Amino acid sequence: MEAAANFINKIIWSDALVFLCVATGVYFSVATRFLQIRYIKEMVRLLFDGKASKEGVSSFQAFTIAISGRVGTGNIVGVATAIAMGGPGAIFWMWTIALLGAGSAFIEATLGQIFKVVKDGQFRGGPAYYIEKGLGVRWYAMLFAIATILSTALFLPGVQSNSIALSMFTAFEVPVWITGAIVTVLLGMIIFGGVKRIGRVAEVVVPFMAGAYILMGIIIIGMNITEVPAIFGLIFRSAFDLEPLFGGIFGMAISWGVKRGIYSNEAGQGTAPHAAAAAEVSHPVKQGLVQAFSVYIDTIFVCTTTALIILFTGQYNVQNPDGGFLVENIPNVGPGAFTGMAIGTHFPAIGNGFVAIALLFFAFTTIMAYYYIAETNLSYLNKKVTNKWALTGLRVAIMVATFYGTVKSAELAWTFGDIGVGLMAWLNLIAILLLRKPALLALKDYLAQRKQGLDPVFNAEKLGIKNSEEWKDKQPK
Repeated sequence: MEAAANFINKIIWSDALVFLCVATGVYFSVATRFLQIRYIKEMVRLLFDGKASKEGVSSFQAFTIAISGRVGTGNIVGVATAIAMGGPGAIFWMWTIALLGAGSAFIEATLGQIFKVVKDGQFRGGPAYYIEKGLGVRWYAMLFAIATILSTALFLPGVQSNSIALSMFTAFEVPVWITGAIVTVLLGMIIFGGVKRIGRVAEVVVPFMAGAYILMGIIIIGMNITEVPAIFGLIFRSAFDLEPLFGGIFGMAISWGVKRGIYSNEAGQGTAPHAAAAAEVSHPVKQGLVQAFSVYIDTIFVCTTTALIILFTGQYNVQNPDGGFLVENIPNVGPGAFTGMAIGTHFPAIGNGFVAIALLFFAFTTIMAYYYIAETNLSYLNKKVTNKWALTGLRVAIMVATFYGTVKSAELAWTFGDIGVGLMAWLNLIAILLLRKPALLALKDYLAQRKQGLDPVFNAEKLGIKNSEEWKDKQPK
């Protein structure tokens, strides 16, 4: 199984996908005149604007659901893996794909809002919906829905639960099967409560977990403040093949930086539009801007925190593609332990324990978000009312996958996770490139209304955007 998974992963994650991710981000950044930089203040304002309704969650709840999916194992173990495989320069390419990816994230989230529907009494949306309603290609939409259910219900949960179990064993010597059982039971209690319960849990847990982790990073940065210029210099030199030690892995730095950057922030992958569509807003662009900001929270803040913690302390190894290591500061230690050992350098009593608890929160909320995404795509495949037996089957499947992930090898778990991310990214990036016009029209309309001093309200008919029926009842008279 492992050999087959590695073969499939290499095909999906060829250089072509890396190029497509970067090119799409560049295109949408230019097309929106780098709105991800120009409208940061607007993003923050909109984050706390609006309230939940009978059908939808608030902008902030949708933001936290999206952050739940984005902030997970990729922010701790993923960053460490990027350094281990691509050297410190990989961090620069994670930043780059985050900056460019925020443009892609805006487009996909806005499309999720434009083409959302009300089903089972709540807003539903995402790539499957905008592919069918925007492109009119039902088979393509079904392909995305099926690929996403497989990825988020079967492939990806194991990455998160595996990291939780390994970190709890390392820190507290809790057997992996016990951790798996506890996490699985807690997950079941939440997902059987539906999207509203997921939103309520996420809006409490996500700010707490991200804030505590970033605070730890700030403390360690403060303790090493004089080393900041040297560390950033190392990152930039390594990113541009100017550091002799890492000259032989320049391509690996780009490849692993992009791969782990996408895995972490999910920009363009097609997961965030599901949460974006669930929000109650007066204009699709509002949630598009909010979701673009979530990319920054994930990569610029949380991933950078992890990278600096590791690089300040030198608790990392960098593999040589030709065998052995270019850097071997901590012999016989894998990437999963880098962050814990780095924190332990400054705080020996809490290093592994702090990382274990952080991973528990990060990864658990990510599995919650995966379930919501899988449920949304199952709802898409059930055109009328979601089949209760199918829904129960989905819930049981993700719980089984979560438990199984705690007892299988970390390497296989990450391979399956990469396959899932790559499948969705291929399908979604092509779709949003083809569907760019409605999103760009919506942005132009939003900015025009803001310039007039109005609180923008969306009128799809006026803009010539078809198949956005959910907005008809909300258009101004």
